[in-house]
Amino acid sequence: MDQAQGIRQMKSPRPVRVIAITSGKGGVGKSNVTVNLAVTLAQGGERVMVMDADMGLANIDVLLGLAPKLNLSHVINGECSLEETLIEGPSGIRIVPASSGVAAMSDLTPAQNAGVIRSFSELTEPVDTMLIDTAAGLSDSVVSFTRAAREVIVVVCDEPASITDAYALVKVLNREYGVERFHVLANQAHGARQGRDLYNKLARVSQRFLDVTLDYLGCIPYDESLKKAVQKQRSVVEAYPRSPSATAFRQIAKKTQQWPVPSSMEGHLEFFIERLVNYSAREERL
Repeated sequence: MDQAQGIRQMKSPRPVRVIAITSGKGGVGKSNVTVNLAVTLAQGGERVMVMDADMGLANIDVLLGLAPKLNLSHVINGECSLEETLIEGPSGIRIVPASSGVAAMSDLTPAQNAGVIRSFSELTEPVDTMLIDTAAGLSDSVVSFTRAAREVIVVVCDEPASITDAYALVKVLNREYGVERFHVLANQAHGARQGRDLYNKLARVSQRFLDVTLDYLGCIPYDESLKKAVQKQRSVVEAYPRSPSATAFRQIAKKTQQWPVPSSMEGHLEFFIERLVNYSAREERL
């Protein structure tokens, strides 16, 4: 079965929201945001899949205390199918785990990326929302997965390098790849005002020099409960549902649910895969 045929045969009962969660630099809590948003959406009745797209430094499974036997490195090596790697997380979320500490996974060739992409056509899991936890920075995988998603959440925190690197990410995705819309989420903010100020810093420079639309998604407050939840390898929305950060995640989830559901091919998993296939094929020709 060729690649295109695999895409055509992929079935999805209804349009899928594909959301990439990314950041300009590491250490801003991007993966934690992904986990808690996924669990919150699942608690609300959505069927959620999380793809750990940080190929060489995966940590979604670690954050949730899971121990997958198979991951994307095994898919690439032809040892298993993508469906065989799926593991179940809290509230029934489904996770596609990546590998950690495997240097080769951080620098996949276009052919290897295409192999991962083709494997998505085998999935039969019904999905409402797919969250992609990208690596930090501007690697080829970050660009490809972010471009393929319908919505892009950029996580920032109160560090100069976080804002600077977030702007660099937005700039490259906008100028070189035509991504025009971003949602900004301030993490570990000391109050609502600081969260809004972080957004304003990024918005001012982005809207001055780039043709982009930046939306303020909100902020996750600095919260000791969040630290405790990480130590327990649980999501804060489950471990401490009444904490300030859990409340904030529920508010963020409500906003994402108000984003328009795609009515055409755009946003379906099959369209997500098709765009990645086209991107990988083009890169391979260059």
